[in-house]
Amino acid sequence: MNARILVAEDDEKQSRLVRIYLEREGNAVQVVADGRAALEKARATRPDLLVLDVMLPYVDGLDVCRILRAEGSDVPILLLTARSTEEDLLLGLDLGADDYLTKPYSPRELAARVRALLRRSRAAARASAVPELLRAGRGGELELDTARFEVRVDGRPVPLTAKEFAILEALAREPGRVFTRAQIIERVFGLDRDVLERTVDAHVMNLRRKLEAAAPGRPRLLETVYGRGYRVADGPEERRASAGDRAGEEA
Repeated sequence: MNARILVAEDDEKQSRLVRIYLEREGNAVQVVADGRAALEKARATRPDLLVLDVMLPYVDGLDVCRILRAEGSDVPILLLTARSTEEDLLLGLDLGADDYLTKPYSPRELAARVRALLRRSRAAARASAVPELLRAGRGGELELDTARFEVRVDGRPVPLTAKEFAILEALAREPGRVFTRAQIIERVFGLDRDVLERTVDAHVMNLRRKLEAAAPGRPRLLETVYGRGYRVADGPEERRASAGDRAGEEA
């Protein structure tokens, strides 16, 4: 796919195998062996995708992910982790990772995940080339500029990861409509792999915190409808209310 991929993996045998599989598909691959080098390379070269091992020397992979997102980087990040508990995996997503693989993994599956992330990233880039401003919220206070990849609430910018932006855009295109987790997975993650519904929940909770931080004291823009899914608020509360529709606090 002729992408520039940065691989951060301290296991030499593993990194060599990853490089071989990714280069077979025409990608230009750089490999580093610690978190400090991963940060430096990501900042200097701005790769199309980062394959990031969690257990790295000096700076671990989760901190690398957190720092890059705090600096505004939207590079797609695929985490490699030996930690298989749900809490560990959700922490990685909460810090801004786009996908993860648990060790041991198949190099062919890793290559397939990389292809999927690159396709979605490039599709989002093409879509953003067409200027479009989406408005939602009870008074239109939520704005999404798809060309600039920007989100504002009451005029204040809200920095989002690529996945968070994609989820919010899918909901904001039809404000007031309730999307199930399965529908969000289909629209945002695609049909080429299995995604846990809790993965959607982790992204939504992170997204909700960012939106609320930008507009303290405002009623929720991103709502949970118990037993159904999520929606972006649309119009005054009295107009939106309907029998059997109960907006929850959290999933």
